[in-house]
This record gives sequence, structure tokens and C-alpha cells, in this order.
Amino acid sequence: MIHDTSRARVAAIGVGYLGRHHARILSQLDGVELVAVVDINHKRAEEVAAAAGTVALSDVGELLGMSLDAVTVAVPTEAHHAVARPFLEKGVSVLVEKPMARTLEEADELIVASETSGATLAVGHTERFNPAVTAALSLVSNPGFVEVHRLGTFPERSLDIDVVFDLMIHDLDVLLAAVPGDVVGLEAVGVPVLTGRVDIANARVRFSSGCIANVTASRISRDRVRKVRFFQQDAYISIDYASQEVEHWRLARGSAERPDIVGGRVEVMRDEPLRIEIADFVNAVRTGQRPRVTGGDGRKALALARQVSDAIAQGQQTPRGGR
Repeated sequence: MIHDTSRARVAAIGVGYLGRHHARILSQLDGVELVAVVDINHKRAEEVAAAAGTVALSDVGELLGMSLDAVTVAVPTEAHHAVARPFLEKGVSVLVEKPMARTLEEADELIVASETSGATLAVGHTERFNPAVTAALSLVSNPGFVEVHRLGTFPERSLDIDVVFDLMIHDLDVLLAAVPGDVVGLEAVGVPVLTGRVDIANARVRFSSGCIANVTASRISRDRVRKVRFFQQDAYISIDYASQEVEHWRLARGSAERPDIVGGRVEVMRDEPLRIEIADFVNAVRTGQRPRVTGGDGRKALALARQVSDAIAQGQQTPRGGR
């Protein structure tokens, strides 16, 4: 925690596709001094630093000798643990992009480092900061069925991980926040279509509450779709992540023999989810409050994504019957 009247000294590590937006937002936030941006591609670091009005570095080790309150980490997943852990151990707070680490063991080490030093650890599950999700979750109550579609065109990024850890993990995190109870059953299938990793996947997740969630993620679709629908007793809630729109329909049971269906579009105050996420992190660093998505939350999403990935792998290894 830092004094409320002082500026948080923050650096952005990794300024590629997503990290350059970290730098942009940090350079614009009140109460923040963007001390430096770091990227192994020094030309890219210089371009982002020039736009953000800060210093460009190409060696993350240079930051460890500087006076910092926090860093954001948007490097490839395989480097999350190696980059984030030294800062946490030093007492520097970290916002690390999802998935928070390659393995649960690495995630646990980051959590322990945070708890030992007292540094804040937040995980970048951006959809939790989507104003549409915020508005909808207050309406969700013990759903019985959830249908999720996250379909995108083939990317030029995040090909170091499969679609479960790249895209589906967003929705797994939202499910864990919205649905009560533990995961008690899971079936999944996935296909590597254009790469050597799974590019399209479907998971059927069963919770102890009785809810079943059907989750589909694809990075090889022609259309872009990011929607989730919750079905619960007497009510239906839908979220369009991309347009930040929410609809809520419910039965109004009165004295009439046939109940009325009422509802419609819910008012949503649109905003940039990543800006809200980074502002939440900076506030946690400044005040000592818990970030909205903690290291523990990030670990839970990673654990469920790992279950989905393992189920897919088991299915691919099952020999097919034949004549």
C-alpha cells in the first residue's frame, strides 16, 4: 500500500498486442507515473514509450533495481512466472495477464510470494471488468443452465497456448464467479485445425448446484461472437460481451391464469474493460484493498482450464472402435 496522495510508480512489462494498451492506460490514469515500458523488441518498446511519454527498456532486470510500486506483465504465458515472481518477492505488486501461469505449481508460487511479501497479485481476466458482466451478474441467481459461445477469427497472437487457455478461460472465470458450488463433472472435446494446438473446443461443465454450462470457444471461425446466456427459474439473462449489451427477461406471476413476460434491455454504462481492470489494480496497490480478480481467482480459472485441457487430451488418446 502507498500513501493516498503519492503517485503509484508503475512499469509495463511486455508491450505487444495487449501490453501496449497497458502502457497507454497507465500513462493516462490519474495518480500513476509510468516509469518505463519493457520489451525484448527494443524498437517496439521505443515506439510505445514515445507514445506514452516514458522510458524504453529491453531488459526486465533493469527494473528490479528501480523504485517501483507495481508492474503489469503481458509477456507470453511461458514467461509469466519467471517475470512476475522476482517482483512479488521484492514487495512490488503485479498484475499478470491470463492465464496467470503455465502450471498450477507456478501459480501457487506466485500466490505464496505475494502473501509472504504483502504485494498485491491481480490476474487479468478482463471480462470480469466488462460493464455488461457487472450489470448481469447482479441479476444471476442460481442458474440451471448456461450457454457460452466465444468465437473468433484466426489470430496472429497467443499461438503459444491453445484455445482453452487463450479464449475459453475468460468464460470459465465468469462461470466460477456466477455459478454457486464446485465443479463435479466435466466432458470436453477439442480439435487442432490450423495449428498444432487445439483451435476449437467445447466443454460441458456440471456444478454441485445442479447447473450445467455448455462452453464453446473457437479461434478459427468466420464470425466474431462473444455471448453468454443464463437460464434460471422464471428468468433469462443474456450478455453480449462485445457490444456490452444485457437483456433480462422474467415471468411476472400475478392473479392472471397466464403470467406475463416482462423485461428487456438492461442499462449498461459502457467503458473499456481493460481500463477498469488496470484502475482496479492501481486502486488495490494504493489502498491495500483486494483486487476484483485475485491470484486465487486466477488459479481457480487456470485449474478449471487445465481440467478441460486434460479431458480433451484423454479423449484424443482414446482408441476408436472398428470392425
